[in-house]
Amino acid sequence: MNKLSVTVGMRERKRAETHARIQTEAMRLFLERGFDAVTLDDIAAAADVSRRSLFHYFESKEEIVFSTKAEFPRLVVEAIGRRPDDEPLIDIVENAMIEMARQHIPSQTRNYARLIRDTPALRAGDQAKYEYVERLSANALAAKKGLPENDIACRVIAATAIGIIKLAVEAWLAKGGPKLEVSIKAAFDALRKAAIDK
Repeated sequence: MNKLSVTVGMRERKRAETHARIQTEAMRLFLERGFDAVTLDDIAAAADVSRRSLFHYFESKEEIVFSTKAEFPRLVVEAIGRRPDDEPLIDIVENAMIEMARQHIPSQTRNYARLIRDTPALRAGDQAKYEYVERLSANALAAKKGLPENDIACRVIAATAIGIIKLAVEAWLAKGGPKLEVSIKAAFDALRKAAIDK
């Protein structure tokens, strides 16, 4: 390995460490004080970076919060991709979402979800993220089934799945007890029951 590669590798590692430190300190402050009470200067001081350096990593407080969910769209698409090709569409999304909840939910997710729910400045951005995941999910379902990208069944199932996820998260936050996958499963069960009720 040449000297340039070592230097670039160290620079990237340091950048990743700084990014993580800013994110961690910002989220700690938001949870302690509330989103609106924390300033960018507070975050910079807690993360031991200058305000100017902070802007090299994040453009706003909102961006810091949503960076905690940055991997969610990719993980959803990958979870859909791992499902059997012959599985019905609704089972694909249910099982993919349950897998996500079991394997990719950090311990602080409930607190972060409450912060977003309780902060008007964050709710609109969260809705946009869900809409993006819905589009990606519909495309992933269509690709798995060999259907056109705008296939109506895939779009309906993806939209329904995202609605269920939002409801399941709300139930999860309200109850404070069951694991998220339990709320997801209950919501899909309710959908199936409603679909066959006369």
